[in-house]
Amino acid sequence: MSKFLKRSTNSEIMDDLQCSGKVVHQTLRELDFINQWLGGNTITLSGLKKLMSNKSVKAISIADIGCGSGDMLRLVNSQFGKDVKLDLTGIDANPNIIAFAQQQQTIPIIFITENVLDASFQNKKFDVVLATLFLHHFSNAELVSILKSLVRQVRMGIVINDLHRHPLAYYSIKWLTYFFSKSAMVKFDAPLSVLRGFSRKEWETILKEAGITNYTLQWKWAFRWQLIIPAS
Repeated sequence: MSKFLKRSTNSEIMDDLQCSGKVVHQTLRELDFINQWLGGNTITLSGLKKLMSNKSVKAISIADIGCGSGDMLRLVNSQFGKDVKLDLTGIDANPNIIAFAQQQQTIPIIFITENVLDASFQNKKFDVVLATLFLHHFSNAELVSILKSLVRQVRMGIVINDLHRHPLAYYSIKWLTYFFSKSAMVKFDAPLSVLRGFSRKEWETILKEAGITNYTLQWKWAFRWQLIIPAS
């Protein structure tokens, strides 16, 4: 059980920013299905709704970092697009993933190949930044830097949806993907993603080091953290 005591520093296949081809496409499709099936998408959507509550919002710019296929932005448009004018941007550091997202595009979304650690991204401004199953790819030190930048970049706030490192989550996804996934990347990355996930204390430490004191951190099924950081 010692592997659950602290975050894994091992790399996922998805961390290779040049990975490409059919295995990536299959992986993105399966990740979209997993998020839908396990209810993970609702964590981001409900967080955005909370952030927007009690605000008279007629137009809003939203960036989804680590956007993958762009599925989350399509869901945002479906839930909020009738009431609010949306300016949607999907950002991913892998140009092959961005190309796949563009192929899936059914609504107006700007897709950009950009690394969140680069100044070119950190100089951009948005009303809201979303990060769904993305920030576990970074070390604690990198996360402190990313969060320090994000709080300067947003006018309304940040919604983070990421993994809770837990044995049940690990072994469940390990066996589910073993039997049902057709992607070697998913079979390797999904369990490792859980090991790179967070405890509550780890999130609290990262936020403290980033100088962030105003936030809401809640545990959600299935083994997720919903972190909402309103703009200061």
